[in-house]
Amino acid sequence: MMSQQQLAEAQREFRDSFFSKPAQCDSMDYMIAGTCGAIAGLVDVLFVGTPTTGPLTKVADNVAEGAVEKFASMLGWQGPRGDANRTSSAIGFLERKFKVNYDQATTNGERNGTGGKVKNLSTKNHHLKSLSHSPDIVGLFFSILNQFTNTSSFVSEGQIITIETEEFELVGHNFVAKIFAGVANWFGHIMSDVSGSSGIDRKQADYGRGSGVPVPFYNLTQLMNFGAFEVKTDNVKKGKEVINKQTLAIVFSKVFEQGYDLRHGAAMAIPVLISELLTRLSWAVNQHVLHNKPWKECIPKGSTPELRRMLLVSHGTLCTIDAADAALRSGGLIVEFFLRTNLVAWIRFGHLALKELQIVLFDAQDNDAIDKAIEEDCKRLLLGA
Repeated sequence: MMSQQQLAEAQREFRDSFFSKPAQCDSMDYMIAGTCGAIAGLVDVLFVGTPTTGPLTKVADNVAEGAVEKFASMLGWQGPRGDANRTSSAIGFLERKFKVNYDQATTNGERNGTGGKVKNLSTKNHHLKSLSHSPDIVGLFFSILNQFTNTSSFVSEGQIITIETEEFELVGHNFVAKIFAGVANWFGHIMSDVSGSSGIDRKQADYGRGSGVPVPFYNLTQLMNFGAFEVKTDNVKKGKEVINKQTLAIVFSKVFEQGYDLRHGAAMAIPVLISELLTRLSWAVNQHVLHNKPWKECIPKGSTPELRRMLLVSHGTLCTIDAADAALRSGGLIVEFFLRTNLVAWIRFGHLALKELQIVLFDAQDNDAIDKAIEEDCKRLLLGA
């Protein structure tokens, strides 16, 4: 039988081994983390900005166009004819090769309309409101569903709307083959839309970016049909801008219409990556130089309490700078505020904050430590056998 003291020691050893430990950061750790976040924040402010002005977004646009051209070439595209634009030609090739039945782009159009069932649908936002155009598991699910059932699914004003479409038959002689064809069709169609339409006159210097596809899961913002926010809209009859009260769903739709798409999402990810890598590298160097640990013990694992806290501070600093810049430059307009907000940074910060909160409040178990202990026990048993 174990004594009370032995039991207490065993319990303490178990908690130290298998439960996440609180961070023991010093002032140097916090200073390093804050500096890394500030550097990433400056990159965000100076080089990301808005979809139409950010230098990094322009780079992302060029990379996306190159990827579309390479993808089309892999599938047999022979290049543009005559003096046609390369990207537009590649997009046109993919549009013809990966036709889908859920590509309606207007509310009341004769050829590509929804019969009035999806309000305020336009060529600028149909990639957002069409659930099948989302480059994530939601888009894949609805794309397969729509292709199998001859339907088209939209999310608008807080509702999911499904309309019937013309008959569409997937290639394949059995169910598995049709599923595979549906997935390939979905991905190919996404690639045809990621850099805008083939109809854009890219020979013009200011041809614009076109309507790309949304950031993963961004289309779910169309379920947020609540709130009343001031949004500027153009009054064609009066020839001036007017301010109307709109729901959060419409606000996010307006943000997307101004270029807040997957390409801009790639640009937004760069400051987040800088914050992440700088913090991890700084922590490793700090452990080796100041704490005299060998390099093999300085691997920046996310399960390390001090590194986890430093990442939280670093990404928190990035988000603080991002929010301050957006607030100062938006002029009190919510659409302009969200256009300047780095969604990727806030998602990463939110993930880290929730994880830290879980550890502080609920003493979360360290699954990595448990897995390692089980693996070592199994090896010991096998060697003993």
